[in-house]
Amino acid sequence: MNESRPKADNAAAVLKVFAVLETLVEDRTASLADIAQRAMTSKTTAHRLMQTMIDLGYVEQNPETERYGLTLKLFSLGVRALNDRADLLRVADTVMGRLSRKTGESINLGVLDAREHKVTYIHKYDSAYSLSMRSTLGLRNPLHSTSLGKALMAWRDPTEVRDHLEAMEMQKLAPNTITDPKAYLEQLEITRARGYAEEVEESEAGVRCLATPILNHLGQSVAAISVAFPLFRFEESRRPEYIGLLMAAGQEASEAFGYSGNIAGAEAAKT
Repeated sequence: MNESRPKADNAAAVLKVFAVLETLVEDRTASLADIAQRAMTSKTTAHRLMQTMIDLGYVEQNPETERYGLTLKLFSLGVRALNDRADLLRVADTVMGRLSRKTGESINLGVLDAREHKVTYIHKYDSAYSLSMRSTLGLRNPLHSTSLGKALMAWRDPTEVRDHLEAMEMQKLAPNTITDPKAYLEQLEITRARGYAEEVEESEAGVRCLATPILNHLGQSVAAISVAFPLFRFEESRRPEYIGLLMAAGQEASEAFGYSGNIAGAEAAKT
């Protein structure tokens, strides 16, 4: 008997479940036909999956439209998973709120997703303006094209940084995206020396971002805070003010995590 067959079937079943979850997260609600198509399975199998997820309390079905959607049980799991970062969220929220009030722009908190080589957004303050940069909690963006990514990587062990670079696809996403590893490493050196990262239309056309790290007691980045501007609203004359506010936020949060010293010029942590 081939023992690998049950393992393959189990893996395929897991992939279908996550395809269902991702469909419902992205589309909010979906029909059985849409779910079957996205999960690349039959309607019969999709229906069986949905019934199981309904029984477990993760999915509900609208009796009128017959469309499926997620319940809050999955959200509850996510919140419990974030409890490990409760101190980070508490400390960051204080300085992010202040930064939001003083700039009026979108403020984001990102952490390193080492497995996917991306930055994940875990907290935010939306802009006070109707036309603004709005992020989604849980969103993952590339490390090479974002100011958050640069701020996270600049204070990591050089060996770790090289490992990420070797695994990443440095795709061009916007007019000024850095796609050359050497140029990116030079940017990390600049970022570390001045204490903040900057990107102008590297991740998205028409957007400019500044970011600074939150360092722990070892001087290693545990998160990064960014402020995002539409290009047309960025006032060059206020750039020193924006940088000062951002740096003060990162410094205060870092000190709360036991870091002593100035962020600007701090050496990358060795692990």
